[in-house]
Amino acid sequence: TPNRVQHGTRLEIIWTVTPAIILMFVAVPSFALLYSVDEIIDPEMTLKAVGHQWYWSYEFSDYATLEGGESLNYDSYMIPEEDLTGGNLRLLEVDNRVVLPVQTHIRVLITSADVLHSWAMPSFGVKVDACPGRLNQTSVFIKREGVYYGQCSEICGVNHGFMPIAIQACSLEEYTE
Repeated sequence: TPNRVQHGTRLEIIWTVTPAIILMFVAVPSFALLYSVDEIIDPEMTLKAVGHQWYWSYEFSDYATLEGGESLNYDSYMIPEEDLTGGNLRLLEVDNRVVLPVQTHIRVLITSADVLHSWAMPSFGVKVDACPGRLNQTSVFIKREGVYYGQCSEICGVNHGFMPIAIQACSLEEYTE
């Protein structure tokens, strides 16, 4: 004798509600964990990167003078191919590298002055969108000294491929000199 179940409404409700309840028990603690992982507690320094068409500008607000309140800021443009010297990388070398110390917790604030950009540093596993009027943040902890390269990863206009990022990581003693 075949089973004559044609509509198992009760069964369908059970196998829909049970996984939903299990997912709720997993999801609620995960929200707090995701928030705490992204929170940066007491960074030792802050770097602000502002995307422009078609260069990056950087600001170290930790070094602001007390009387004037001005911080250390500079622009970083790509070095044209005809100005490169031996050992420089084409389309990746800039005139002013960002110098950061190793073994230091660094907060990076990213924004844009004009259009959407994306501050991407693959060696650090960092890719943060730079949106006009919005301040995004990430944290970086560089373990080894060296020069690291990245680029804008958002199609931001005709010269999008010509706004590289170069970070020189050095020891804390060399950084303070």
